[in-house]
Amino acid sequence: MTWQPVILWSDALVFALVAVIVGLTIFVRRQEHLHEPWGRVARRPMAMGAVVVLAAFVVVGLLDSLHYRERLADSPPDAPQYGVEVLSAFDALVGGLRTNTEKTYSAPLATRLYAKEFIERDGKTVRDTPRLAFGGAHLQNEADHSRDVIERAALGKLQGLLVAVLLLLVVGLWRARRHGLSFTGWMKRAVQGDSDYPARTLFVVSALLLMTVGALVQLSAGYHVLGTDKVGQDVLYIALKSIRTGLLIGTLTTLVTLPIAIALGIAAGYFRGWVDDVIQYVYTVLNSIPGVLLIAAAVLMVQVLIENHADYFDTAAARADVRLLALCLIMGVTSWTGLARLLRGETLKLATLDYVDAARAFGVSRARILSRHIFPNVFHLVLIAVVLDFSGLVLAEAVLSYVGVGVDPSTFSWGNMINGARLELAREPTVWWQLGAAFGFMFALVLAANLFADGVRDAFDPRMGARA
Repeated sequence: MTWQPVILWSDALVFALVAVIVGLTIFVRRQEHLHEPWGRVARRPMAMGAVVVLAAFVVVGLLDSLHYRERLADSPPDAPQYGVEVLSAFDALVGGLRTNTEKTYSAPLATRLYAKEFIERDGKTVRDTPRLAFGGAHLQNEADHSRDVIERAALGKLQGLLVAVLLLLVVGLWRARRHGLSFTGWMKRAVQGDSDYPARTLFVVSALLLMTVGALVQLSAGYHVLGTDKVGQDVLYIALKSIRTGLLIGTLTTLVTLPIAIALGIAAGYFRGWVDDVIQYVYTVLNSIPGVLLIAAAVLMVQVLIENHADYFDTAAARADVRLLALCLIMGVTSWTGLARLLRGETLKLATLDYVDAARAFGVSRARILSRHIFPNVFHLVLIAVVLDFSGLVLAEAVLSYVGVGVDPSTFSWGNMINGARLELAREPTVWWQLGAAFGFMFALVLAANLFADGVRDAFDPRMGARA
C-alpha cells in the first residue's frame, strides 16, 4: 500500500459519535413525541439556514479525521516504511494549500512578499519585495492581477451557483415525486413558502455557501486567498484545519459534561437531604476556584506526564491528540456545575407534582420515577444547554490557547492562530490577516451554532409554546 491508515483516539471518538447520532436520528423518526418537536425545528428558516453552515463545518471536520501516513518513496516493496507525518483525507483533497509554502509573510491575494529584502535585479542589488513562489506565479504581467482575481472569483461563483441549481433540481424532483406533485407545482409551493420546510432559505444559504466555496477554490488555485504566516504557510489552510479542533472541543467536552451534570443535578433535586448538601458543597467549591487556573494546572500536569512517557507515542500527532483529549476531559469536568444547578432547581419543582407523588404512593421504584417522570421532563433543558454551551466551549479553547494552556502548539486551532497573531499585530507593517481569518471562521461557526440553539430552544422549551 502507498499509505497506512492511522486511527487516533479522537478519530475513533468522532466516528463513534457520528454512529450514535445516526442511530438516535433513526430512533427519533420512529417516535412521534420526539419527532414532532424536531419537526418544529426543521420548519424554522433561521435554524435550518444555520444547519447548512454547520453541515459544511462538520464535513470538513470529518474529512480531517481520516488520517494516514504516506509510504516513503525509497522503502523496499517487501518491507514498506512510512513517514512520520500524519496526514488526512482533507490534506489530500486540498493538495496545494498544504504544499505551496512561501518564504514568509504575504498579504491576501498578493503576488509579492509582505516585507522588503535585498534582491538581484538587472545585475544590481536593490531592496524590494520579491515575487512569491506560488501566489500569482502564473501571471506574466502583474498588471493583470486585478482582472485575474475578478475573473477567477466570478468563475468560481458561477460554478457554485450551477451546483446549487443542479442540487435544487434533484431535490425538487425527489420531493415532488414523494408528494405526488409536478416539479412546477412543487416549485410554486416552495417559492410561496407553502412547503413543510423552509425551501427558500435552504436554497439561498446553500447557494451562497457553494458560491463562496467555488470562489475560494478558483482563487486558491493561483493565490494565497488569506495570505501566509511567518513560515509561509497558507492561512486559509490553517483556518480550515482548525475546524476539526473547534468541533472536537465543543462536542467531546459536552459529552464529558452531560453525564456528570445530569446525574448529580437530578440526584440533588430529587433525593434532597444530605445528598443535596454534598452535591451543592462539591459544585460550590468547584465554582470558587478560578476556572482558568484549575484548567491550567491540570493541563500542565498532563503535559508533564506526556513528556515523561514520550515512548508511548509513535508520532507527534498522537502526542498532540492525547493533549487535546485531555483538555476536553479537563474542561468537561470543570464546566458541569451550571447545568447541574439548573437541573437541580427543575427537579425540585417536578418532585412535588401530583403525578410524581402518585407514582410514589403506588410503590413505583425511584429508578423508574427518575427515568420515566423526571428525566424526560428536564430533557429539553439538557438539549438547550448542549447547543448553547457548544459555542462557549469553542470560544473557551481560543482563550486557553491564547494564554498558553490550550491545545498543543503543533495542533491547528483558532486559539493558536490568535496567539501567533499577538506579536504580528505589534510589528510594522501590521500583519492582520491571521487574526482576521481566525475571527471570521470562529464567528461563522459560533453564530450558526447560536442560531440553531435558538431554534432548538423555541421548539423544545414548553414555555416557548406560544412562539412556535
